[in-house]
Amino acid sequence: MHNLALTQTTPDDEIVVRNPYDNTIVGTVPETGAERLNYLIERARRGAQIARSMPRHTRSAILEKAAAAIDAMREEFALLIVKEAGKTITQARKEATRCVNTLKLSADEAKRNAGEVIPFDSYAGSEARQGWYTREPLGIIAAITPYNDPLNLVAHKLGPAIAGGNSVILKPSELTPLSAIRLVQVLVASGLPEEIVTVAIGGPELGKAIVSAKDVRMISFTGGFTTGEAITQAAGIKKIAMDLGGNAPVIVMENCNFNAAVESCVSGAYWAAGQNCIGTQRILIQRSIHERFRTEFVAATKKLKTGNPLEADTDVGPMISRRAVGRASAMVDRAVAAGATLLCGHEPIGNLYPPTVLENVPSACDVWTEEVFAPIVILEPFDELTDAIALANSPEYSLHAGIFTNDLEGALEAADKIDAGGVMINDSSDYRFDAMPFGGFKYGSMGREGVRFAYEDMTQPKVVCINRLNR
Repeated sequence: MHNLALTQTTPDDEIVVRNPYDNTIVGTVPETGAERLNYLIERARRGAQIARSMPRHTRSAILEKAAAAIDAMREEFALLIVKEAGKTITQARKEATRCVNTLKLSADEAKRNAGEVIPFDSYAGSEARQGWYTREPLGIIAAITPYNDPLNLVAHKLGPAIAGGNSVILKPSELTPLSAIRLVQVLVASGLPEEIVTVAIGGPELGKAIVSAKDVRMISFTGGFTTGEAITQAAGIKKIAMDLGGNAPVIVMENCNFNAAVESCVSGAYWAAGQNCIGTQRILIQRSIHERFRTEFVAATKKLKTGNPLEADTDVGPMISRRAVGRASAMVDRAVAAGATLLCGHEPIGNLYPPTVLENVPSACDVWTEEVFAPIVILEPFDELTDAIALANSPEYSLHAGIFTNDLEGALEAADKIDAGGVMINDSSDYRFDAMPFGGFKYGSMGREGVRFAYEDMTQPKVVCINRLNR
């Protein structure tokens, strides 16, 4: 069991972190009350001054050293992710590896993306001027992270922020704070001054206090729409970047590589027990292959092992909490009551919710219109690609989509017309590379993650212009 004290805060109470699979205590952390805001801000101010004075090569070296340390500790981090978040050991190992890559990309960004020369003499009247712009830190950044990727999503905020010379007040999920704390400990052991990242763990009142603080220059938030809306109402004038929910569609055309489509859709739907904002939720299948796809997809789904995430052959671990299971189960109940057909699953045991497949779901059901964030998939037939695109675009928000097809023209048409932050061709919706821009379309789309793009959001250009008067 981990007891990870945060020396930078005075605990008002303790938060107990429990294993979502067996409810055992994984660790305890001190809770920070909203009344501690002044302390958090003052410490972050000192951190911002220190960070700004650090040369780029120092920031880069710290991030590189931390990446190497985590690489050597991947199994330790993977086990911690399994215990606090319930991911399978295979999935947790992949997340630890991605964290290493995210920090390495951040180290590169610290040295690479420093600014550009401005061609002033491109414009009449400015021939005597020359200059450049640099990328300067914003100052204090508030980073709020969710439970589903407790290590790598934290790295996606801390890495670019540190590379850009900022300080951070980090508020990880109260459900899974241990991986975030351990990451910060590794960064400090790698040479990062302690004041640059301040960890604060608490509930909504703490979050509201942090995001509304005037000294916070930017909020980087990953989570749900309800919390995102509350943040925008409390934030005041500051930069906001949000990675909110998704409802990912995947289109399966009759001319696709059929076996690859089935395999990828199964993986994309049930990774991390469906607690994945780009997880495949709606599979749209061309009618000529719909019956065959349904048969093979359901058969593959039924073969998945749901159970202990520490066992190497487990495919689907627990959801994060009984409350999350209850929400998912209620969505399926409502859909079935409205006329949907249940093909498999929907028999929860504790926090284990088996992979569930629905069809004939009315479009008004919340399981169709909202993000389920659970191992629940809808199968829906279509006739023409234009019909599939219309179905894909029906929710008011989206992150990723996918299409399986061997027709280049059809693939490019889908990529052009689907409203999503990313369209994966011959991949399920849940593919993500940590260097690519990542974010949503339509409602709630605010900014992009992906190391380079987050770094640019977390810095600001400063122009230096020299007027050569004697020229």
